[in-house]
Amino acid sequence: MNFKQILISGFLLWLFSVVGTTLVAITQQQTIERIAANEKKVLLKNLYALIPASKLNNDIAQDSLVVDANPLLGTQDQSLVYRARMDDEPVAAVFNTIAPDGYSGAIHLLVGVYANGKLAGVRVVKHNETPGLGDGIEIRKSDWILAFDDQSLENPLPELWKVKRDGGVYDQMTGATITPRAIVKAVKNTLVYFTQNHETLFL
Repeated sequence: MNFKQILISGFLLWLFSVVGTTLVAITQQQTIERIAANEKKVLLKNLYALIPASKLNNDIAQDSLVVDANPLLGTQDQSLVYRARMDDEPVAAVFNTIAPDGYSGAIHLLVGVYANGKLAGVRVVKHNETPGLGDGIEIRKSDWILAFDDQSLENPLPELWKVKRDGGVYDQMTGATITPRAIVKAVKNTLVYFTQNHETLFL
């Protein structure tokens, strides 16, 4: 192989390398954008399931507040609170709450609280609970999670925020008490957090 052939081979290798790297970068960027768009679509679906679009006119996914880690929210890192408004007036706050003591680990929730302190609703967004037992917390599996709609720290009273087995008002699930117990506690704690911080949540 003469010097010219070596140069040509080297150039071709360089060219293939550049083209390959560029294609990988473009694909990766498109994938990241697609994933971000899908995540926002899922987030909006969950947010609007809690706060109907007819009750707000702001971009709830963008109108968010970073809050510090707090035991009442079950968080060890900062998290986002999404804020719903109608003509700039507070409508509701939606919290990323974690129930850390589920049967199979942490249960991630979205907890919507209206400005008057009543629950807009609760949705489970991530969990590792046992299929056929603990997964009844999912809205697509049962309507158990809907029991929180319109509840507050006044109805029921704080001491009744427990599953029935513990003397409270919330149903447990057949063969799965730990899971609903963890969620009831987490939702109550979120309401406590809202009560303690409601004056700063919509600033």
